Amino acid sequence: MNRLFKTSLIMAAMIPVMAGAAPTTGEREITLSGAGTSDKDFDQNTLALQGSWGQYLSPSSLWGIRQSISVSDTEGEETNFDGSTRIFYDYHFGTGATRPFIGASIGGVYGEQVEESFIAGPEIGIKHWVKEDVFIAGLVEYQFLFDSASDADDRYDDGALFYSVGVGYNF
Repeated sequence: MNRLFKTSLIMAAMIPVMAGAAPTTGEREITLSGAGTSDKDFDQNTLALQGSWGQYLSPSSLWGIRQSISVSDTEGEETNFDGSTRIFYDYHFGTGATRPFIGASIGGVYGEQVEESFIAGPEIGIKHWVKEDVFIAGLVEYQFLFDSASDADDRYDDGALFYSVGVGYNF
């Protein structure tokens, strides 16, 4: 068989899975992820647990709330706990079993190692449905800190990357 024919057979076999993967308007989802953070130079790293709840405004648009709790343990220092709570909006592309998305979030950060502040930034990720209502997800967020709207432009370059991988469920 030629390569084009084999590819066509594989794509045809995936159509039923792909057709059922896209959530519908009003459907909700929850996710649970393990996350990590690094400064721009990867000098300081932290492990975190992250959960989210969201609702689809359309098959492509999802809004929700995300909560992160992180633990930092540096040799010779105390263990520190920090958290962040943010509202997010994501736009998903396509309708298949694998759907990339882009979005943005805004919220606050608080805890023992950080100064309480507002955070905001863009995000990008991908979801892959392994069953009609169960998916795995990867997310990368760039968050910058600011105390007021006038600080936002000045602080964009002082941000940090937040990344996570987890599982989700649509209901």
